[in-house]
Amino acid sequence: MTGPAAPVQRARDEDLEYLEQWALQRSGVEAYFEPGTATIVATVMLIAGDGEWTRRKIGSLEGTFRFGNQHGIPVYEVFRTGYPQRKRDYDERSRRPKTLG
Repeated sequence: MTGPAAPVQRARDEDLEYLEQWALQRSGVEAYFEPGTATIVATVMLIAGDGEWTRRKIGSLEGTFRFGNQHGIPVYEVFRTGYPQRKRDYDERSRRPKTLG
């Protein structure tokens, strides 16, 4: 027996435009598909070469591959690959208190 299906919602045009602009302004960008749950729609996390990241609704794995193919961005399924170490490193650097000087 399986649980309820994840809600399907296509990415909004403004989300796709945001992702496109974000990717164009950074280097080494990769896309990580995050499948939805019974209550949360599927998302894509774009991760730049320095580990900076952003997330938006994408709707489906197919939508993620379509976006990746259109923009020359490799696509990974996060449950298969996990997140890259550079994302965790970036998050750690972002949490550190800023020093003066």
